[in-house]
Amino acid sequence: MVKRDSYLKRLIHNMWNGEVKVITGIRRCGKSVMLFDLFYEYLLSQGVPEDHILKFELDQRRYYKYRNPITLCEYVEDAICDKKEEKFYLFIDEVQYTTKVVDEENGGITVTIYDMLNELKAYRNLDVYVTGSNSKGLSNDIATEFRGRATQIHVYPLSFEEYYSHVKGDERKALDTYMLYGGMPRLLALEDEKDKKDYLTSLFREVYIRDIVERNKIEREDILGDILNFLASQISSLTNPTNISNALTSMKNEKISSTLVANYVQHTIDSFLISMAKRYDVKGKTYFQYPNKYYYTDVGLR
Repeated sequence: MVKRDSYLKRLIHNMWNGEVKVITGIRRCGKSVMLFDLFYEYLLSQGVPEDHILKFELDQRRYYKYRNPITLCEYVEDAICDKKEEKFYLFIDEVQYTTKVVDEENGGITVTIYDMLNELKAYRNLDVYVTGSNSKGLSNDIATEFRGRATQIHVYPLSFEEYYSHVKGDERKALDTYMLYGGMPRLLALEDEKDKKDYLTSLFREVYIRDIVERNKIEREDILGDILNFLASQISSLTNPTNISNALTSMKNEKISSTLVANYVQHTIDSFLISMAKRYDVKGKTYFQYPNKYYYTDVGLR
């Protein structure tokens, strides 16, 4: 278990601040371990009873019924309402799996997880934490959805400092390995190079690509793959959707629109697979829309 002290300190610092703590990051980067293991163990060490930490892992079958935000909210309220003098903690993992539901008892209005969490955080004896792997699932503007009452903590794959704290040994060799395979935590349990490559390949294709395709109903998976390959080869270079579409048009001998490319690139950013760095106009003190630089969240995935 790698101690991710910088993130743990941020969680501890923001305890009981009256806001929902939203932990975001690419899938498999360690968000769930951060919350359900490291922070959970910290709370237990501070004397918090186990039954005062309410945990919902929405990607697991036994918690599927709690994807309904009303069902989840009612369960939590039943657990804490009669114990107002006691402190409770609510952990929700992969909150993007929740669904919108119609509340027939209150005029047939549509209810989302944001409505329920805004209701729950009003309880003075409840501190709320959620994780999510997609900014669309959490909304592009978390502050708006939570009415300005959310603290976002974005978790990345292991930094080299975190990676080296576990592997130790020769620093140069460790850095070379890190620069090749990256910092996805699962890699620490794999020693064989083929196993590492197979894991990253499977992760990239079966988790990230599949998630982007299914979530956004992408019809041209081949173009998405070509875009990701292009961005992988253009690290630190300024580019824009028009440049990418021109390159793909030439390569595939068919017209690829820049609008389609822009949409696909945005989907990769929303999934936290790709990060975008905007150009800043020092004189005008504004950001340019294009061109930008694009980086993979993890060098091993790249």
